[in-house]
Amino acid sequence: MPSLLKAATSQVGRKILTGLTGLFLVFFVIFHLGGNLAIFGEPDAMNRYSLMLHNFGPLLWIARVGLLLTFVVHAWIGLSIWWNKRKARPQKYAVYSSKGGPSKQSLSSRSMAFTGVVLIIFVIFHINTFALGEMGTVMIDGQQAHDIKSLVIETFQNPFYAFGYAFVMLLLGTHLGHGIWSAFTSLSIHNRKLSAMIYSLGVIFAVILAVGFLFIPIYVYFGGGCEAALIQCH
Repeated sequence: MPSLLKAATSQVGRKILTGLTGLFLVFFVIFHLGGNLAIFGEPDAMNRYSLMLHNFGPLLWIARVGLLLTFVVHAWIGLSIWWNKRKARPQKYAVYSSKGGPSKQSLSSRSMAFTGVVLIIFVIFHINTFALGEMGTVMIDGQQAHDIKSLVIETFQNPFYAFGYAFVMLLLGTHLGHGIWSAFTSLSIHNRKLSAMIYSLGVIFAVILAVGFLFIPIYVYFGGGCEAALIQCH
């Protein structure tokens, strides 16, 4: 166990953990977006999706705990790496002269700590609003299910939530724009051509995910989905 802990806390071990946890979180974001996009499906598609997840019972809670631990480990390692770099170079460069190339210096890479902290705060609010928030119930195939769709529509009637959520999704795209490439690099993918391809694909993928997420609150705010829910929309 001590040797395992030492390996996990070594520089190489921390890079590998950052890469693995980062990729795991990317897969979760994809899965989560898939569930959110159910709002564009049949009237009960989103609630049916929620019911399917809750029918996993204890397995759902195991997955939630695993996801939480992954998120905490990723955030802790990422912020500690940023802090150590800051201590090693307390004075900022006046000009960043390296962009692209092996270093991939960009706005995305330089703002990783900032966007990461914002995402941590956002996740807390997100869980409190949608996972722990009060919501009604509906009957689906003879089973009582959470009416998550109505909660989503009610929440995004508030411009603070709708446009604030959309803004944070832009930051998510910024974070992933560098993070996806960084995760693969942390797992020792150093081939120059392959690295360049992963970087380009990562940026494209980040943009697609960000747009997919931010479109939902904007769509709902301007009346999308209201006709299929028993809600008085503005």
